[in-house]
Amino acid sequence: MKMAVRQAIDALKETVYTPVAELHAEAYVTKEPVPFAQKTTGTYLPNLKKGDTWGTLWDCAWFHLKGTVPNECKDKSVVLMLDICGEACVFDDTGCPVRGLTSVRSDFDPSLGTPAKRIYRFLEKANGGEAVDLWMDAGCNDLFGAYKGGHVEQLSIAVCNEKARTLYYDMLVLFELMEALDEKTPRHQRVLQKLYDAACVLGDFSDREIDAVNEILRPELEKKGGDPDLTISAIGHAHIDLAWLWPIRETIRKGARTFSTAVENMERYEDYRFGASQPQLFAWVKEHYPALYEKVKQKVKEGKFEPQGAMWVEADANISSGEALVRQILYGTKFYKDEFDFDVKNLWLPDVFGYNAALPQILKKSGIDYFMTQKLSWSEHNKFPHHTFMWKGIDGTEVLTHMLAEETYNGPATPKAIKKVERDFAQSDVSENALMLFGIGDGGGGPSPAHIERLNREKNLSGLIPVRQEWARDFFERIDHDTDRYPVWSGELYLEKHQGTLTTQARNKWYNRKMELSLRELEFALTLSGMPYDKEWLDNVWKEVLLYQFHDIIPGSSIDRVYDESLARYKVLYEQVNEKIKEAYEMVANKAGGDVLINALSWEVSRVVQTEDGLKLVTVPPMGYARVDEGEEISADEFELNADGQMIENTFLRVTFDEDGTISSIFDKTNEVEVLKAGTKGNRLSVYSDKGDCWDIPITYRDKAPEAFTLVEANAYLDGTSAVMEQKYTYHNSTLTQKIRLSATSARVDFETNVDWNESFKMLRTSFDVDVMAENASYEIQFGNIKRSTTDNTTWDMAKFEVCGNKWADLSDHNYGVALLNDCKYGYRIKGSEMDLNLLRSPKYPGKHADIAQHSFTYSIYPHAGDEAEGQVALEAYELNIPVHYAKASKTVETEACCGSFASVEGSAIIETVKPAEAGDGVIVRLYEHTGAPDRILVSFDKNYREIVRCDLMEREQEVLASDAAEVELSVGGFEIVTLKLKA
Repeated sequence: MKMAVRQAIDALKETVYTPVAELHAEAYVTKEPVPFAQKTTGTYLPNLKKGDTWGTLWDCAWFHLKGTVPNECKDKSVVLMLDICGEACVFDDTGCPVRGLTSVRSDFDPSLGTPAKRIYRFLEKANGGEAVDLWMDAGCNDLFGAYKGGHVEQLSIAVCNEKARTLYYDMLVLFELMEALDEKTPRHQRVLQKLYDAACVLGDFSDREIDAVNEILRPELEKKGGDPDLTISAIGHAHIDLAWLWPIRETIRKGARTFSTAVENMERYEDYRFGASQPQLFAWVKEHYPALYEKVKQKVKEGKFEPQGAMWVEADANISSGEALVRQILYGTKFYKDEFDFDVKNLWLPDVFGYNAALPQILKKSGIDYFMTQKLSWSEHNKFPHHTFMWKGIDGTEVLTHMLAEETYNGPATPKAIKKVERDFAQSDVSENALMLFGIGDGGGGPSPAHIERLNREKNLSGLIPVRQEWARDFFERIDHDTDRYPVWSGELYLEKHQGTLTTQARNKWYNRKMELSLRELEFALTLSGMPYDKEWLDNVWKEVLLYQFHDIIPGSSIDRVYDESLARYKVLYEQVNEKIKEAYEMVANKAGGDVLINALSWEVSRVVQTEDGLKLVTVPPMGYARVDEGEEISADEFELNADGQMIENTFLRVTFDEDGTISSIFDKTNEVEVLKAGTKGNRLSVYSDKGDCWDIPITYRDKAPEAFTLVEANAYLDGTSAVMEQKYTYHNSTLTQKIRLSATSARVDFETNVDWNESFKMLRTSFDVDVMAENASYEIQFGNIKRSTTDNTTWDMAKFEVCGNKWADLSDHNYGVALLNDCKYGYRIKGSEMDLNLLRSPKYPGKHADIAQHSFTYSIYPHAGDEAEGQVALEAYELNIPVHYAKASKTVETEACCGSFASVEGSAIIETVKPAEAGDGVIVRLYEHTGAPDRILVSFDKNYREIVRCDLMEREQEVLASDAAEVELSVGGFEIVTLKLKA
């Protein structure tokens, strides 16, 4: 019976659209997109027919389609069937996108439906003789970037049999319902019998037969579900990666195709609701397709199109700094408010590769109450236990979180999908609501009419729990009660997959770190110097950096072209920002009346400077400057610098090297401790086989012994106020040079590294086996740190074989510890007493070249007394990443003192940000407690301020803390973020 029913449905589908005439087609092909006004530029291809090739991968074309509706179509519904084996978008006469199209050949998981969108509804009721004259913007790629032949598949005028179309969806939904039900249930048996009865009636698919079948099936379609124990809130969705298997420029057009399709569906279906995240995508549509954007704004106003997600893009949440995540929300929420007068309340990250434990506090202090994802369903070793829960961060803040029970954001809206939600929803004991996202993303145009037709029949259908189409905001507000009954998950949401993304495409990660810190420096420099600046320019730089933090760009999981383009832009931005820093600091030097050292950190630092008069020890106040010529005269003999054969030494450390270049000893002279475990070697430059892709490192990679770089040259020498061991290594086709440096005033060992990496399917790591035993290691995350197990006692611990650390990781017992710092790396492994840092990878998909390039980076070993808090590890890592600036005076103004401090902190807090306020003339100072323990802190400033006001992260004022004051005393919780606004 099932076979007969399936065959009848398939045969019925073939009767819905009947081609009646072919369209005349010509095209203008270009290598890059051109706007509607320039549509006739490019290589002209006349008279295109079915099977004709029009482009190769990433080619673009404007198709001009002409024809006449045959007279036989009078009083009938007429559509155009358009398939050019690529993605396309139909435009109206004014140049506004009106309908996105996707080829039948596009790749997609067949269990989630077909991505094909080739039907353009032309006339609801034709007279016959109407002219067809339209333009179509085409891309020679499918929704996942692949090349599918680039030829004309179908360009036809067709008649739509509306009665057959309606019956097709009736039968399809009932058939899918029947398949989703247990065969033993009466509902299954009844629906199967009625479908079989219907199949037996269908022969020529005449109106008479269709009417007869409707009478058979109507009772089954009208049966209601009764009082539900669970209700699904469904919203149309089209997850769009802003770059991945395609370049950024193609995403702009994917946005037009998707948004125009959504608007068309809204005009056709009254109940349809669609949501889109990422203000960057909206901004692109506004810039490139203003007429379409106005339609979107109208649909938002009508309550049909929901702006979602607080962040500027769906950003990576491991590598992005805490301040960058704040700016993601700042720019994202501001865009929605300015453009739509809409206050977004949810963070929308369905596809991001893990979520740091500082996010709950960042969200709540930004006015974001809800978080949605589904990515943890991808974990490979342990099933995440919750769907609706309270997520508690490192400071104790909780945020209401919902994971999609369907475990996909490309839901097909089938009865099977609905039954999966009903069966798998983990919190059915305490919640009666689950969220479902339906539609096809990444150029699939989101939901098709098929999705919506299904849902129109599934609102309250016997055999299924009810489904309502509504905004996600309404869903979250509905579940935001009795939250004390929801389970609580404390700490990070770690994805047991994609650990390779902490390392892949290392040059982008280098630029990301440098840009984050350069922007920090520039904003401080503007405040310190008072230099005028272009806020629009600075905002645009920030937004572009935030764009490259998208979760398939900064993790390294995009095609090569994405990195070729982003690296070129990073270089330009980096040079521009640093030029402005130089200008601002020159102003400071001029006002100080001479060359200065400038310290952007919130604690005092001392540095040795070589001047014409000899060495000067310059002490620079917190977040301030000091004249170099005012420094203390000193002698190099005071620093115990030695570089002799196999050893380098300073006041704090003695480092001894083995014949193969590895380190045999790091002796801490201050604490009289040997840092390395007896019988082990430090700085082992190991090369592992790495057969993973750009996302994943095989968990078994350590089962095979690594190879190693071979030392070819070593030379120990004194370099000014440093002792240096310079080493040169080779491995196959690669070379590596290190300057292992002990600076006069530093208690750390810096490994300044240059690598010409030319290996494939290899991974370069460094490791140190230290003489410390501890069950947990600490890792810096955004605005704090987190502890992770050094054992594999449980499958949860074992799955964390590679974890994220931002600027540092530390292994300490109560008395002593060792930190491994870095200036641009993120992938750590600390198991037992071995501290290991991932330096480079070279997989081949989707980026074919990945890290095959020249690289420069620094990592450091920092031994210390006590744990990471007592050892001030966080401060040392900041000093590695944010060096003191030397600014030369170009003229003498001398309007200020020879030294000065803008701000300082007494207590365990770090000032992360000093910036001009978004509104008004105030200054924003953002700090956080860095040890995890409550503290009483004193924050002091350079002068009296009219008011010192506590704000949230979005700079909304909350409380006046002091008036006419130059300092404020605060009680802060462990890892608490505090934002102050200084009003002059």
